[in-house]
Parts: sequence; C-alpha cells; structure tokens
Amino acid sequence: MDTIQVRGARTHNLKNINLDIPRDKFIVITGLSGSGKSSLAFDTLYAEGQRRYVESLSTYARQFLSMMEK
Repeated sequence: MDTIQVRGARTHNLKNINLDIPRDKFIVITGLSGSGKSSLAFDTLYAEGQRRYVESLSTYARQFLSMMEK
C-alpha cells in the first residue's frame, strides 16, 4: 500500500472529498482559509489513525486507554 486513500470524507467544510496521500513522505496541506485543511488533518486523518491504532490493541490493553482518558 503506497498511499493512504480518503474516499467520500464529509466533515465541516469537506464535502465528499476523494484523495490519495503518499505514504512515508512529508505532506503539506494548503488552501484558502475555511477550505477544510484542519478538518482533513485532524478530524479525518488523525481520527482514523487513532481508531486503527486502538483497534490493533488487545481488549486487555484497551481497558487502560479508557482509564487514561478520564
């Protein structure tokens, strides 16, 4: 898998955006004010990465994550 694929992202200012982001590269997200840069970076990419990480943990390890959040 050479790219991270985003398909149909809809968050705040993003409306059905589709894009391929190369892996293992330095990526810069640019655009006009209010175009959804932060929504893409934090709400979409970061949240998905965090979800996949937590999914990869055992059930035993996940119980400690909920304790840390509180």
